Amino acid sequence: MRFCGACALLALLFVASLDSSESFQTTVKPNIGSEVTVSSQQPDCTVCTISGVNESQTSCQLSLKLEPEKEVKLLFKCPQPVEQSYNVTITSLIECTKDACKPATVEVQSSLLSKFSRTFTWRLKAPEKTLVSLKVLGKGLSRTPHPCSDGRQYSVVTSETGKEVPTQYCEGGSETQLDLSDQGVVSLEAKPNTQVESVLFQALAAPMKRAMTVTIAPASTVVLTRDPGKDECEVCVTSGASPDCHATEKTLTSAENLPLEFRCLKPEDVFTMKMTTKIECTQTSCTPALAEMDLDLFKGFKKTLTWDVTVPDNTVLTLEFPGLKEKSASENCEDGVQYTVSTMRTDGQSRTSSYCKDGTVSQLELFGNTAVTVEVSKEGELDRTVFSSTAAPRRGRSMYVTSDPNTNLIFTKVDKQADCQICITEASVKTCKPQNRLKNPLNVSVEFTCLQPQNVFTVEINRGIDCTKTSCSGNTVQTQNEFFTNYNRTVTWDIKVEPTQAFHLDFPGTGLRQIPNEGTCPDGHTYTIILYLHRAAPATIGTFCKGGTVTSVLGQYKGRMTLTVPSNVKLDPLDFQIKVGPESEVTAIVKVNLPRGVSNTEFITPNYPKDFPDDEQILWEFSIPGMHNYSVQFSEHSAPECLNEGEVVVVEYQQEGKKPTRTALTDPQPQHQQGGFNLTLKNCKTNQTLPGLSLRYTVSVMRSGHPVLCTLDLTKQEVSVQIEKVGSDPLCEMRKDSVEKKTINVAKGETAKLSFLDCPSEDLRLTASKVIACADASLCTPTALSVPTLDSCLPMPLHSFSWLFTIPHEATLDLVSPTGSLQQSLPGQECDPLSVLRVAENDGSYIGDFCSNGVIQKLQVHSNISITATPRGLGRSNEPLLNVSVSPEIKEAIIYRISPNLKFTTILATPNWPNGMKPHSSVSWVVDVPWMYHALIKFVISGLECENGHARIHMKHQEGGNDLLDIGESEKMRTENMTSHQSFYLNITNCQPEGRDQFNVKATIVLEKKTNLLAILIGLVGAVLLLILILAVVCVVVRKKKSKTKSQASIYMGKGNIFRPNDRDFVKTRADNDSHVYDYIDDSMVYGHLLNDSESLPNGMQVDSYQTFTGPTDSTLPVIKEPGPEPEKGQYQSFLSPSDTFLPTRPRTPIERQDSLGFQDRRMMDNELYTFKSTGDINTISLSAADMEPQPPIMEEFL
Repeated sequence: MRFCGACALLALLFVASLDSSESFQTTVKPNIGSEVTVSSQQPDCTVCTISGVNESQTSCQLSLKLEPEKEVKLLFKCPQPVEQSYNVTITSLIECTKDACKPATVEVQSSLLSKFSRTFTWRLKAPEKTLVSLKVLGKGLSRTPHPCSDGRQYSVVTSETGKEVPTQYCEGGSETQLDLSDQGVVSLEAKPNTQVESVLFQALAAPMKRAMTVTIAPASTVVLTRDPGKDECEVCVTSGASPDCHATEKTLTSAENLPLEFRCLKPEDVFTMKMTTKIECTQTSCTPALAEMDLDLFKGFKKTLTWDVTVPDNTVLTLEFPGLKEKSASENCEDGVQYTVSTMRTDGQSRTSSYCKDGTVSQLELFGNTAVTVEVSKEGELDRTVFSSTAAPRRGRSMYVTSDPNTNLIFTKVDKQADCQICITEASVKTCKPQNRLKNPLNVSVEFTCLQPQNVFTVEINRGIDCTKTSCSGNTVQTQNEFFTNYNRTVTWDIKVEPTQAFHLDFPGTGLRQIPNEGTCPDGHTYTIILYLHRAAPATIGTFCKGGTVTSVLGQYKGRMTLTVPSNVKLDPLDFQIKVGPESEVTAIVKVNLPRGVSNTEFITPNYPKDFPDDEQILWEFSIPGMHNYSVQFSEHSAPECLNEGEVVVVEYQQEGKKPTRTALTDPQPQHQQGGFNLTLKNCKTNQTLPGLSLRYTVSVMRSGHPVLCTLDLTKQEVSVQIEKVGSDPLCEMRKDSVEKKTINVAKGETAKLSFLDCPSEDLRLTASKVIACADASLCTPTALSVPTLDSCLPMPLHSFSWLFTIPHEATLDLVSPTGSLQQSLPGQECDPLSVLRVAENDGSYIGDFCSNGVIQKLQVHSNISITATPRGLGRSNEPLLNVSVSPEIKEAIIYRISPNLKFTTILATPNWPNGMKPHSSVSWVVDVPWMYHALIKFVISGLECENGHARIHMKHQEGGNDLLDIGESEKMRTENMTSHQSFYLNITNCQPEGRDQFNVKATIVLEKKTNLLAILIGLVGAVLLLILILAVVCVVVRKKKSKTKSQASIYMGKGNIFRPNDRDFVKTRADNDSHVYDYIDDSMVYGHLLNDSESLPNGMQVDSYQTFTGPTDSTLPVIKEPGPEPEKGQYQSFLSPSDTFLPTRPRTPIERQDSLGFQDRRMMDNELYTFKSTGDINTISLSAADMEPQPPIMEEFL
């Protein structure tokens, strides 16, 4: 025995060693008023409840909701560390009146599951326009966007009804009070094993208002405007006898210490402040000279401050700022403060510039009336002095210029008619010219003698890059962008290498896109590459924009790269790299990297549309992506006349590892080829008097695969189809009517041409739907739902099919399974996932998943619904999935007709199980309990608090209407056990739950057979009494029959019942009388009155003598063995002895149910012949109880 015990212990230790999962067990009891939910963050981690005798019962799930004030033992099982694998949420409610809150002190159950990450949440409920203040007990709070180092992070949303971003706080700061309103939420996230104070806040309530005192300067006007999309709020001036309140806009003029009152929680989130101040200038000064701002005026509000500065003619207005930088329209200022300066020019046009702080622009010289607007966000901080203004008589513009080394500034006058010069002051020597050139300027004074020199001059910023003197090994070339930002600028780089070398311009970023020469780019940055050839004039390799397929350009000896930028466009140059390489045989090499997918890229020869230089050649090096084909198409070309005999212009194609191929300009070019290639164009010595060589061509790239084509015709189907890409393959391409789509929608009645290129079927999802609408309930026809067959050209299977039902409000949808019953998929009675029908209301409310062969005989829904089928192989069978019909309106939202299973447990659950019912909805079950059975019902009910309305569970018998159960949310809903001895109704009604409460109910029904001992005893006593009565009657009858002296006769009837007029024996025997001999029988006298005149007796029958009855002629009589010797004379005899009569032996006929005296055939007519009125099957009826009683004996005197 000891050896066996040791073996068992070793086996147990071995099994335990195999289980590597970590577990933790604890006992918890949540406080009242707290909703505690424990949930797993990992799919293989569960939380279990331990119960039962000796803790033998364990129920595990991913999420568990604990009941308040109920102690429960929990077991956490997880292969990962349990501390990081579970979350605990603890939710409480703070309910306030206009002047108090309950609870007044916010406490937490700090020891509850402190091993895990916990989130304590408090939701506020308060009357309208009530301010709820949570005073922080202990350390204050500090606002921060970063995680807290101590593991305790607070999050505050002042009102859950708005779209407010939560504000994060950490402990230790100056914030000692949190102001909130109705539906506000405060939460505390504590990391695992983090200690939390048990008392955190004190809750106070008071009427909502916020007061402030403002002072408005004499020259200023303030307008407060409420955002109509924000919460309602009033601004009131309380200086008068009664408050002057406005809900949308309020204008404030010059005032000192003006009292204001805002009647909302955060007026800075609702109102914006606009202030306008006037500054008037003469030719020598401005009043006021300083534009100042009270920093406390409407602090925290979004403000727009405008200063309107008026100046007289011929006056220069100078504005000095602390330092600004010009911004584009798409840029935003990081500090939330944006400056806008608008000036009315002398030509009547307005010029507007926008700036941000922290720049180099400290002074603006303006001519004419000017408006300075400063937009300050709620978080923006503005200096007290915004700017200063001075006025002086008009003069020319001047500036100081300093550039990088090897940089020249070239000013070119483009408006020859303008009376304007540029003056350069160097070494105290001032030189004025119509145009000028500055070489390596260093703090040089530049002055223009006109007001708007940017309209007169262009500026060229030229930089020389001499690679013969400096190293050019992949250096990145950058550009100064501070020069003359409001001028038309041209930035040029002159590049020089040794005559035996070539330079490489690489564009590693977005690349370049070639455009026609003399064209401009959308962003205003236009690049041009020019080569200075040895034997010819400069050649323009091309004009380019940012963002394209050209990644590198190689040129010989000398070249220039030009960037042209118009005025008022911020210079944003493309950084490029320059390298030096060996001399190339070709004039230029353009490297092109073509993208994946379908593309058509156009290229032109240098100088196009002008002539390509003589005896020069250019090479395009194309990189083609894999699984793609390319085609070359010459769009336009001109062929020169070559002076050398036999020389022609040729195009050469070269692929790696293959021999080059040559074609003429007029020959067909390569089509549908794969792999990278080089295209070389070489010119000859041409006749300059004729057109020279030029070429414009296109390289087309497309997928090498073949698309799957499908013409989807829905003109004859009431079906809509949607196809969407669910895979991540970037090569998958879907098109509808030649337009590429990420999602394809084909509506009913539409025909679409679809194509699918390189799209695996598993990367595509096909769904279809059908709308079934009925406007008049009386005209709605039943519908059998079956999935229609879609076009077989679709390359993917049908994922799901939905029917969308729309019916009148006064109608109801009845759902019945073609197999007779439905089953709702619930834990314990799951449906096969391959044949599930999902039913949901059209507003998104989920009802449940259903399949066939269950206990639901009918499902009635009083709303518009959608039914979705999602089995595999959908659409291959035309059998109906569900029958849907329309019936009159019902009071409940949903009614189930249930016939419980006799053998298995029946499970009922509220819609949207396991989640809660839809608020303010009701559902009923009509449960039919079979005869001789009673139902045992067990309820599992989730508790809740109702914000509006009432929740109720009502159960009563169908007959008699006795209530079996009637509870509401005010009672503590719990597990209930009920017994119903007959069919019953079950109705569940939901309210509007508070917060995140959910109301759900699950019921299990078990049928048991009834056992009635009293009925059994009464039946046994009645059977004994009936047996005694029968025996007494039999004894009386036998005694009376023995006293009779006459014999009785028996007559056999071939069809119909056996007729026995008497039950006595004949007294005489056949030898003693002639009672069986008939001299003559006149049939006409006996039956004549029953015949019509046209009828006669059957032919071939003698009517003057008795004919022995031989029985029916349509079948053979059964031969039955006669009984044994009859009793001696003087005893009771049922029939005559065969030896005592001349009648043939009567066959014994089995008496069946229809032959007994207790039944009568319905086919018989009630006449003297008792004939049949039909030839159908026997249809007997039971005679009355009087007919079943024994007939009194016939006395001898009646024979």
